[in-house]
Amino acid sequence: MVRTIKGEQCERPPIWMMRQAGRYMKVYQDLCKKHTTFRERSETVDLCVEISLQPYEAFKPDGVIVFSDILTPLAGMNIPFDIVKGTGPIIFNPIRDMAGVNAVTPLEPEKSVNFTGESLKVLRNELKGTDATLLGFVGAPFTLATYIVEGGTSSHYKVIKKMAFDEPAIYHALMEKLTDAVITYTRYQIDSGAQVVQIFDSWASEWLPKDFSRFCLPYLTRVIKEVKQTHPDTPLILYCSGAGGFLERLQTTGADVISLDGTVDIADARARLGMEQAVQGNMDPVSLFSSKEHITQAIEETIKGAGNKKHVMNLGHGVMVGTPEENVAHFFKSVRDYRY
Repeated sequence: MVRTIKGEQCERPPIWMMRQAGRYMKVYQDLCKKHTTFRERSETVDLCVEISLQPYEAFKPDGVIVFSDILTPLAGMNIPFDIVKGTGPIIFNPIRDMAGVNAVTPLEPEKSVNFTGESLKVLRNELKGTDATLLGFVGAPFTLATYIVEGGTSSHYKVIKKMAFDEPAIYHALMEKLTDAVITYTRYQIDSGAQVVQIFDSWASEWLPKDFSRFCLPYLTRVIKEVKQTHPDTPLILYCSGAGGFLERLQTTGADVISLDGTVDIADARARLGMEQAVQGNMDPVSLFSSKEHITQAIEETIKGAGNKKHVMNLGHGVMVGTPEENVAHFFKSVRDYRY
């Protein structure tokens, strides 16, 4: 994966799946019966390592991503939260004013998220002697801010967008603190063993392009620029769901890889970004519910559309609940057997 991202010609594209550890696997579902809360599973080193390795042991992807959540660092910033089955993330005290922003504390990873660091260290050791790349991941400043301000998931992001429009001082003060934390957390994951880090800005596409450039893009750019200052050789992947209209803006961040969702044809993205920009994606996750023949066809179309260099094969979004494991196995094997 790292060689491909850096432009080395390889015989096939590397492959992994977003959300590949977890909900669609029976072995994970069985583990959940004993360890019932998401935070127990993601914040206990032994469990995190076991879950992270489950898809590797089953399918041998080229990337193993640590099992965690984008909200994980918030508790260490004096932002209490929980992840409730059937509900999703809940922020107990949503931040709506400057007093709330002032109460946010700097992230000290060794004190508050050391389980993530320890998990990455163990995983890096477990993967010694393999060709698999260890991935870390972080939530981008704006996506983290949506949960913190809205109080959880949202349909229209009215509260945070109104804050940005009407109370920009509060909005930007919060975003600066979150950007500092994301930089710190990304560096910590790399120092703990992550060889690639993916930045998830899941809700950035809720902005109009002009507002994205004003309220979101500068913070993404600062994350990537400042991490690159201290860790220039570690590839950073940027994923913004629904951002087919923002690709050129995303490229200005300096991200090593732009991860594409299903809102853009991968060949069109290549034409817009140029072949020197590494890309990731972007097969439809629903394809994995179809016949093996269709899966094979979708794989070949995606790879051919991306071209034979600087492409990491992935889905355009996370693997879905209920996806047949035998189809996931076929997906991985078909890409591993593919030759340019």
